[in-house]
Amino acid sequence: MIQKITQSAFRIILFFSIFLCTEMNSYAQTKAINPQVLSFDRICADATTEYNATFTYSGFPAGTVFVVELSTNNFTTIVTANTIAVSDPAVNQKTIKFNVPSNLAGSDTYSLRVSTTGFSSAKFVSFGLKNAFPIYYKAHDRQYTINNFNGTATFCAGGSILLTIDGDSTTPPNDSPLKYTFLTYNWYKDNGVSTPPTLMAGATGPSYSVSTEGVYYVETNYGTCTSESYSNRVTVSSAASGSSVTIDSSLGNPFCATGDGTVLTATSGNKYQWKKDGAVIAGATNRTYSTKESGKFSVDVDFGGCVATGSIDLKSNGFNASIDVAENNKIVEGETLNVSITTDAATPKYEWYLNGNLIDGATSGTYLVATIGDYKVIISQAGGCITTKEFAFKVSYSTALVTSVIPNILKLSGLNPYWNIPDIYKNANTKVIIISSNGDKVLDATNYQGDWPQTGIDFKNVNPVYYYVIQSDTGEKKGSITVIK
Repeated sequence: MIQKITQSAFRIILFFSIFLCTEMNSYAQTKAINPQVLSFDRICADATTEYNATFTYSGFPAGTVFVVELSTNNFTTIVTANTIAVSDPAVNQKTIKFNVPSNLAGSDTYSLRVSTTGFSSAKFVSFGLKNAFPIYYKAHDRQYTINNFNGTATFCAGGSILLTIDGDSTTPPNDSPLKYTFLTYNWYKDNGVSTPPTLMAGATGPSYSVSTEGVYYVETNYGTCTSESYSNRVTVSSAASGSSVTIDSSLGNPFCATGDGTVLTATSGNKYQWKKDGAVIAGATNRTYSTKESGKFSVDVDFGGCVATGSIDLKSNGFNASIDVAENNKIVEGETLNVSITTDAATPKYEWYLNGNLIDGATSGTYLVATIGDYKVIISQAGGCITTKEFAFKVSYSTALVTSVIPNILKLSGLNPYWNIPDIYKNANTKVIIISSNGDKVLDATNYQGDWPQTGIDFKNVNPVYYYVIQSDTGEKKGSITVIK
């Protein structure tokens, strides 16, 4: 009897367990994300393009955040797209509007899926035909230059030459794609109008070593996406030993030696060494060399085993000039100094200045200095290459005539129409004050250099009288100054 009861109880318990499990499973839902076919078969993105991914889902709680993920290796490595907006076009359906990161490394083999924390969908397919398609971000979509924008290059027969995408500092200015380090490239050999170009296998970097003559160019690799990011074409030829090298001057020859000067550019090769008048110019080992000087310039170009030399007799259509006095000059009171300019300028023009003021009537290549001060002469050439040269010099009294006598009469019509004082008072520790008879202070200076008055003196019925005070380390001196015409 006990055995029968036990068996019945077991059947009841087993039935209840099966019933309970069935009830629980009826309330459980399997998580699922089911993508719809994409409306595009490739992504050719820029800063403005946006894309939609629509999918249905089940088994996820409210508020679940979904994202679009991209990968080229079965999602071992994942790139998360930028979510712009999420909409709900139907029950249990969402559309994610997204764009791709601006530093995305492009490829023809991207897969796309929708994912959330701990769960991801099956891969999207494109029009039901494939689950891998091109995705590129066109960070650079403008033309650029290679080979320093030079249309020709030469390599030694049996050797090679390296063609390289130019940086932004190239002359003329270049909008280089090299600033976008994630980009790759396709190098081509141009076969003419009727034959498609030849893709150089394996050449995906910013440089390509050419060992066969032909016309070459490079495009930024955007797969099957249309692109305006490509270079100029370069005609590459081979050279034997002794081949000619040409040098071009950017400002012509002769050139105007102003600003940064002219840029000399040699025939393209592998290595360069510039010389001037036969002497090696240290550090001048680039294809270009900038100079403001005239002379015979040459360059040795190594084409990869054979070396050739080119030269140019560079001339400037500017002018040369020199001055026959030193930067600092001494005269004694009453003495003059004759200053001369020598120049080969065509129809030169001269301007002489004293203490920053233009000297009226001083328009020749010589000037007779009778007054101390800071002088400057500017020589200009109006014809041909318009340019100027400038020389500055200073004239002061000689310390050979040291005297302690302070003059009390100033004659404005003399060779030195300034009130001069002994050199022992011309220093930073001595103050000179001059006061008019009306009590107006007309000068208060240290390190006075004997250059008062700077403005005209008002003469009335009598010669004006001024009073001076000289304060130095050795004491104070006072006196009067009578100004006469």
